[in-house]
Amino acid sequence: MSFIKTVTLGLAIACLSAQAHAADVTIRLAHLNPDDPFKSHSGAMAAVFKSLVESNSNGAIEVQLFANGQLGKDNEVIDQVRSGLVESTISSSGGIAQHYPLVGVFDIPFAFPNIGVASRVMTMDSSFGKKFVTDLESKTELKVLGLLDSGGFFAFSNSKKPITSVVDMEGLRIRTMTLPTHEAIVSSLGGQPTPLPWAEVYTALQTGVADGQMNPIPVIAFAKFDEVQKYLSITNHVITPYVWTMNEDFYAGLSDEHKNLINWASEVATESGRAMSRVIEASDSGLPALAAKMEVNVVPPAEQAKFAEIAQPAVRSLIEEQYGAEGTDMLDALLSSIEEEKKAF
Repeated sequence: MSFIKTVTLGLAIACLSAQAHAADVTIRLAHLNPDDPFKSHSGAMAAVFKSLVESNSNGAIEVQLFANGQLGKDNEVIDQVRSGLVESTISSSGGIAQHYPLVGVFDIPFAFPNIGVASRVMTMDSSFGKKFVTDLESKTELKVLGLLDSGGFFAFSNSKKPITSVVDMEGLRIRTMTLPTHEAIVSSLGGQPTPLPWAEVYTALQTGVADGQMNPIPVIAFAKFDEVQKYLSITNHVITPYVWTMNEDFYAGLSDEHKNLINWASEVATESGRAMSRVIEASDSGLPALAAKMEVNVVPPAEQAKFAEIAQPAVRSLIEEQYGAEGTDMLDALLSSIEEEKKAF
């Protein structure tokens, strides 16, 4: 980020901060999604966190929310948190990847058999979650407050045709996050990966820069992609994390009482976000709303197996080549954790 842009952003944040009453501690919390807690999981997380922290600190801590990417692109806001310009952010794996590339191990296709296993693995308390969080914190100097899925399993949408088999992917320009692993998934299946930041996705789909995209159902719904996409194909091919971080020095400077409050409030808020994703998926705001405007098809298990047979080796190979032994170790730890959690079901 340029010096001028940084100064301008800092002034904007300062002005917004000055409008509120003074508090002993101010936490500026940013995220990409709608602020309505009933439309996005990060909106729910932010709302619950703000309510719990402000009420339980008796006003000593003020939480200011910046939704809808107000402070910039995902990776830029993480930069702001690392530099101390902003205290906290809830980020997609696409944003995190530019600061911690090993987040890409989550993108091994069809590794998670169901949302129950994914929910147990994608938490700070799982065997893998502890390893992942410790490594991320040590390499980024960020404090991790929460780890959860980005809204459920990914589906493909596009404006050209239903995706019923691998052959239907041929030549489709699919928007991906700026994740090499996501690009590898699309290219291995015969599509043309088109990496774009979140703020540009709707326009890219509208203008034909990209034919389609892949995201969880709640994200497709609140982003209103049904306005610019005709076909929705339920593939459940990958599920990615959202990571909630805080500036490490800011957290270290809090009193023990305030640290304790931040810890449990963020844990409750994260679980609220996880639950809200499931509610949105199952409610009229999720798949039923999309099905009213889009042609929806479910890719059967036999065809999913063909997708997996092609895409899994491509992503594993990329992880091994780009991240070496460290990447292979992290991936194997993830797969081991998945097998461990399968036993619970």
